[in-house]
Amino acid sequence: MGDLRDPRLMYMKAGLFVLIGLLSGLGLLLEHPRLRTALLLGVCVWACCRAYYFAFYVIEHWIDPGYRYAGLWHFLRRRLGRARDPG
Repeated sequence: MGDLRDPRLMYMKAGLFVLIGLLSGLGLLLEHPRLRTALLLGVCVWACCRAYYFAFYVIEHWIDPGYRYAGLWHFLRRRLGRARDPG
């Protein structure tokens, strides 16, 4: 299977991710309808969004602007390899 190139399909894919996130969050809140559950879920989503921003913006634009990586696994392999290689 090739790379996804059609912008309409990319928007649809993003919309499906948002729908999955909303439905799973709603399911969790319906199962445990408490303010504490809602707050913890909100903090969880916020923290994951910040980690994603760090991984795909901060690292590429501020920490290592000359390098593009294909995902978190690729980045971790590079960082671990650099940590083992003192040069």
